[in-house]
Amino acid sequence: MADFTFFFNPMSRAQIARWALHEVAADYEPVFVPYDDEKPAAFLAANAMSKIPTIIHHAPGGDRVVTECAAICHYLAEATGSPLLPQSGEQADYFRWLLFGAGPLEQAVVSHAMGWQAKDAQQQMMLGFGSYERTMDALDKWLGDRDFVCGSRFTMADVYLGSQVDWGIAFGTMPDRPAFQAYVERLRSRPAYAEAKAIDNELIAQMKQPVG
Repeated sequence: MADFTFFFNPMSRAQIARWALHEVAADYEPVFVPYDDEKPAAFLAANAMSKIPTIIHHAPGGDRVVTECAAICHYLAEATGSPLLPQSGEQADYFRWLLFGAGPLEQAVVSHAMGWQAKDAQQQMMLGFGSYERTMDALDKWLGDRDFVCGSRFTMADVYLGSQVDWGIAFGTMPDRPAFQAYVERLRSRPAYAEAKAIDNELIAQMKQPVG
C-alpha cells in the first residue's frame, strides 16, 4: 500500500495537493473522484462533505485523514520531514502567508469574481479581507521585494499561496501585476510543479475527449 491515498479530480483545487505531493516525493495512490457519477465509498467515509482534495495518510499508528489544501500542504511537509518546512526565524512569515492564502486571499478573490462587494466601511469590518483592493495591495507589497514567502527560500507555503496567485493570473481573477507575474514564473520553473501539472493537464485532456 502507498503511504498516501489521494482523492482528486484534476479540474479542482486538488491540483494544489498533487503539486505538494510531488514536492515531498510522496508515495501516493491517486483515486479519481467524479463530479456527476457515484463517488468512491472510501472517499465518502473519509470526508462527509465530499470535498476534494482529501488525503489519507496510512501512518504506522493508523490512518490520518487530512482535508483543506493549506492543511494538506503543511501536513505533507511535516509527515515527510521535508526541508520545505519553515526554518528558525521563518515561522512567522510562513504561517502568516499560508493562512492569508487560505483566508483573506481566497475570500477576496471569490467574492470579487462573484460580484459580491461590501456596501460600506462597516461591512468591510465584518469581512475577513476588508476589500479586494486592500488584499491585492498587501500581497503585492510582500512579494515585491522577495523571491518567495520566506524570502529567498522556497517553502511549502509557496505551494499553497503560489497556487492561488498562479490561478488568479491564469484566470484573470487577480490583477496581472509585475510582482505576481514574477512570482508565478519562479514557481512554474520548479520540477515538481511541472511534473504535477503534466499529470493533471493530461487527465483534463482525456476528460474533454468525446465519448464514443
